[in-house]
This record gives sequence, C-alpha cells and structure tokens, in this order.
Amino acid sequence: MSKPVDLGSIKVGQYILVDDEPCRVVEYEKSKPGKHGSAKARIVAMGFFTEQKRNVVSPVDAKIEVPIIEKRTGQIITTMGENVQIMDLESYETFEMPLPKDDELRSKLESGIEVEYWKLSGRSKIIRTK
Repeated sequence: MSKPVDLGSIKVGQYILVDDEPCRVVEYEKSKPGKHGSAKARIVAMGFFTEQKRNVVSPVDAKIEVPIIEKRTGQIITTMGENVQIMDLESYETFEMPLPKDDELRSKLESGIEVEYWKLSGRSKIIRTK
C-alpha cells in the first residue's frame, strides 16, 4: 500500500518506492528552473530490505509513491537458522521472517523477547527490541 506525493515535498529520512522497492531517502537536492524546463529533484535512497543505493532524477512537480508503514509489536517464539518465528501481539498470528543483518540487534534476539517490526510492501523487517 502506498500513496502518491509530490517529489518536491520529500525530505531526507522519509521512505519512498523506487522500482517497487521501499527506500529511505539519504540525499535530496533540488535544482532551480532554467531556460530548458522545470526544476529537477535528485534523490539518493537506500533500499530498506536490500541496502542497495538507488537514484531518482525527476521534475519537482512529478508524483512519487510513498509506502504506508505498519509498525507492529511481536514476541519471538524461536530462532531457526537464518529465520525467526514471531507471534504478533495484537492478532496472535505466527509467521517467519529473516533475521536482521545488524549484529548488535541479532545478538539480542532470543525466545520471549518483544520486538518492533515494520511491514512495508508485503514484507516485514525487525527494527528494534523493546
């Protein structure tokens, strides 16, 4: 799920969809309108799931999709290799997701720990422990 927003209103730290991949904006630069057209925005964004750098260059008045982030809380049931099984604390459904790449966060994950996870574009990622 996402909503369209003007490219000129995007700020550093926001999330956008680039090639259907949610990305966090790390750089934003706007050029002035010249004799060859409208003002352009140059955006450098890092992939939320893949950590891949992506660039967007487009007119400021163009639309870009902003993902709707669902912030949820869950409890870890068990870790299985590179996956972790989580129970959502609101709906009590259980599901699996990959372990985070951050070593500091990964070391804190064990059975019974409550975590905050975000759901974007049909995928989930653990953000922090509670």
